[in-house]
Amino acid sequence: PPRLTKVIAETRLPRGTVDIVHLGESEAYTLHVNEALETLDYSKIPNAATMVPSMKRPYFVPWLYSAWELVYNPEKIKDPITAYADMWNPKYAGKIGVMDSNYGNAMQTASIVASGKMDDFEGAKKMLLEWKKAVQPKVYPSHQQAQAAMKSDEIWLMANYRARGLQWAKDGTKCATAYPKEGGIYQVFGAVMPRRVINKEGAYAYLNALLDPTAMVGLCADNFYTPPITAVNLSGEVGRKIAYSDAQKASLKYGNQEYWAKNITSWLDWWKKSFLGS
Repeated sequence: PPRLTKVIAETRLPRGTVDIVHLGESEAYTLHVNEALETLDYSKIPNAATMVPSMKRPYFVPWLYSAWELVYNPEKIKDPITAYADMWNPKYAGKIGVMDSNYGNAMQTASIVASGKMDDFEGAKKMLLEWKKAVQPKVYPSHQQAQAAMKSDEIWLMANYRARGLQWAKDGTKCATAYPKEGGIYQVFGAVMPRRVINKEGAYAYLNALLDPTAMVGLCADNFYTPPITAVNLSGEVGRKIAYSDAQKASLKYGNQEYWAKNITSWLDWWKKSFLGS
């Protein structure tokens, strides 16, 4: 958004490269355990003063977050959609979508349906095979293809980020979002500072500019992600749509990054060979 561009452009940076990488928390954790990242000094990021404490990481600055929820067509689905488990209802056979690019979220969702936990690999495999047999979910490579399928009524229901569902609705797709009673899967995107950074002062200036409260108002209104800092004043319809209630915040499910880093290869291997391949 123009405001964010203006803030970064007007921030006084010393000459040299600003070494910052934008990525998700799982990727950040992998880089961290491989000792590729700087430990951050939050005192040099004053705009992070009102950040939700549980979101802070010593190697990763959260920028925007959303929850993995339910996105559905309210004109086609009249029954209340309240849980991840609703996607296993054979009533919606042939009208459920899933994205190959978000296989990790799909497997975590199946794990939650199986046992309430996000790291129940055996439970996830069992539930996904049952899902495939009973519902025949249609697989799409990315968000763009899934949105097209939702827009054309090829599918009526899928799990996706609240932010994506709201973006699709803004684009004219007939869809609504529902927070699952099992608790939404927390997904955050942010930035890290690589080791041996060339321009550390500039990097901190950039990180601070990313969290500028005024700039984030425009950014969040455009992409419907939720800011990690409470200083952002999101009133009106946009604020209502992207805000998480205290109960929802308390029920958000945070992935075990260590577990995920150790098991991502085996999960992906099973997804490709057994879920997509059989």
